[in-house]
Amino acid sequence: MTLKVYNTLTRTKEPFQPIEPGKVKMYVCGPTVYDYIHIGNARPLIFFDVVRRFLRASGYDVTYVVNFTDVDDKLIRKANETGSTVPEVADRFIRQYYEDTKGLGVEQADVHPRVTENMNEIIAFIEELVAQGFAYESGGDVYFRTARFPEYGKLSHQNLEELQYGIRIEVDERKENPQDFVLWKAAKPGEIYWSSPWGDGRPGWHIECSAMVRKYLGMTIDIHGGGQDLTFPHHECEIAQSESITGHPLANYWLHNGYININNEKMSKSLGNGVIVHDILKTVSPLALRYLMLSVHYRNPLNYSEDTLEQANNGLARIENCLVNLRHRLKTAADGPVDPNVRQAVDRVREMFTEKMNDDFNTPDAITAFFELVNEANPYVSKDQVTQSSIECFLEQFKAMDSILGILAPEQNELLDEEIDRLIQERTEARQQKNWARADEIRNLLTEKGIILEDTAQGIRPRRK
Repeated sequence: MTLKVYNTLTRTKEPFQPIEPGKVKMYVCGPTVYDYIHIGNARPLIFFDVVRRFLRASGYDVTYVVNFTDVDDKLIRKANETGSTVPEVADRFIRQYYEDTKGLGVEQADVHPRVTENMNEIIAFIEELVAQGFAYESGGDVYFRTARFPEYGKLSHQNLEELQYGIRIEVDERKENPQDFVLWKAAKPGEIYWSSPWGDGRPGWHIECSAMVRKYLGMTIDIHGGGQDLTFPHHECEIAQSESITGHPLANYWLHNGYININNEKMSKSLGNGVIVHDILKTVSPLALRYLMLSVHYRNPLNYSEDTLEQANNGLARIENCLVNLRHRLKTAADGPVDPNVRQAVDRVREMFTEKMNDDFNTPDAITAFFELVNEANPYVSKDQVTQSSIECFLEQFKAMDSILGILAPEQNELLDEEIDRLIQERTEARQQKNWARADEIRNLLTEKGIILEDTAQGIRPRRK
């Protein structure tokens, strides 16, 4: 099966062919680290984490880069508000980024470059653009000449001639053309700055990614990703900057995830309905949030609400209960080969999962494969005669699929501690002596400790809530 991905540039689903056989170079725009990440940041981080996992499982050697924007107007304002410095603000929220994304099951990128650590490369990139006539200095600022790049607008498919500059945005008289965008900003009094050929200042937003893509991944990369909101102007400007001086595509495949709605309203600062990951992880299971993000196709809008979170929790609980049943039954299963029907069912689910992931990373249908496996496993474990090999076959397939989606909690090696084990034994003895009051008392005590007892044909099965 050939992987096909939807390319924003061509608006079509295309077979994926990396530049170098067996290797993939992928860059995803990371957060501006002036605050905690919100769920709008979390969606691309979770989705592209899955993309990397799937590519890796498909045999590719993946080099994955996610940048940090650690200097811009927002960081300067935050530093002024808190009486700290821009680097201190950035350091604080980068540490928090790692903590929050770890909770969401997001593996760290191979490289997390920071703008402030790549200033020489950024300045050199701007110098090349100026030298070749693609950029110009004006009043200490440097701008990109969009008129020199005829393909400007090809990613977002916008008719730029119809954009009403001067009405939609304030026209900057220092620009040759209203469509020109800033590469270097002259420093204002009291602002953090770096020295450059055009005076003290700092880079514009778009140039940082062009410079870091080239430094860490090369002239042309396989996949460039991010949220749909970055298509224009950010990624459009990246293309213009990079392709102007290289004459080669910046990326062969552009992938963008859809917006997030909060209770069916688009998440936006103006509505004040942003949801901070750091806050919701205090009350919401991080795996439920990850499940929710993957339960909708990445290109479609996603609605975040109490109802959708509850649905995600219920879905996870159904899968987790099946796993608990399998592990419990494994203890009493007989030796023997894999049941042919089990092997056939697992093979069918494996093919289904791979087929869906190869179809533009269709994670909702890939999650459906989990439930197909649940539907096969639950009746099997209720049989009188089962084999360890068959149960392990089910467990291995769950593990293989979850190594890509990352929605399941790690297996608890030791479910019970000594006290709980003793209480279960005491309850068993109380039931044998028909001391129902004591048996009920122990069950209630275990429930308070988060342990649920289930009576099965193979004996009492304890599990955590």
